Amino acid sequence: MEQFKRILRKIFFLPPLPTVIIALLGYGLVIAVAALGIEIPALQYISYVASAYALTITITAFPRFKRFVRSTKHRATESAFMKKIRSTKLGGRFFGDVRFRTELSLYSGLLINFLYIAMKLFSGIYYRSVWFISLATYYILLAVMRFILLHKSKKIVMTMETELKRYRLCGIVLLIMNQALAGIVIFMVHQNRGFDYPGLLIYAMATYSFYSIITAVINLVKFRKHGSPLLSAAKVINLVAAMVSILSLETAMLAQFGGDNDPLFRKVMTGATGGGVCTIVIVIAAYMIWRATKMLKNIQINNSET
Repeated sequence: MEQFKRILRKIFFLPPLPTVIIALLGYGLVIAVAALGIEIPALQYISYVASAYALTITITAFPRFKRFVRSTKHRATESAFMKKIRSTKLGGRFFGDVRFRTELSLYSGLLINFLYIAMKLFSGIYYRSVWFISLATYYILLAVMRFILLHKSKKIVMTMETELKRYRLCGIVLLIMNQALAGIVIFMVHQNRGFDYPGLLIYAMATYSFYSIITAVINLVKFRKHGSPLLSAAKVINLVAAMVSILSLETAMLAQFGGDNDPLFRKVMTGATGGGVCTIVIVIAAYMIWRATKMLKNIQINNSET
């Protein structure tokens, strides 16, 4: 196992310079293939694999970049201005209470998601796209789940047992909702259709999709150390939403940059990405159910012994 971890680190945790070079090449290749309308299947497959690897190493490099920025700005945080902010009630709580800061970031992310949903619904109604409306509905369900997790936690005293039960419920709901997502993917592959962003909207969606997947992965790992199943569940929902946005972005890029000229390529890529997203969601949901059930049993055993 240790050897396997070392191999993964060598592949996905590269030094800064190789990370920048490979990321630029990977992103540049997929942009060139899409923008120039290159219809060579082998080159198209290579560009997608390269861009996926570039995105992966970008995500793994982000925490190190963040630590570097924090270290260079350490003195700035101790300036007179920051000390004045920390002396206020809200500032002191923001910088001193990790849970409060975490919940604040979750609510801000929820607001951004609602704006994204509104845009999806508007696009679906305006362009009469069943795909936009179906995706917006899926996002609405995810947003409602996240809102319930955060809103209800303010009204009752949350024990570890209560959080674990909600964590498990979240996994069960994700498992059920994944059937709807699988249905959307099957219809997209069967009808060889997907999402179509008009004009320059696709570039805005690309920016949002890459931002959401990077922050979702980083926050999911970071917030695990706080030991709160409730916050972890909210971050899992963020990750699922980000993966679905990547799927919709891929189908839109295929539609706008030459996917219609090669229907087989479009079907293969949509099926592979959609199947991958659905599989990851199943694994995550099953792990949440298993982990919560195991920890609840341990709590019950400890309570019975005492």
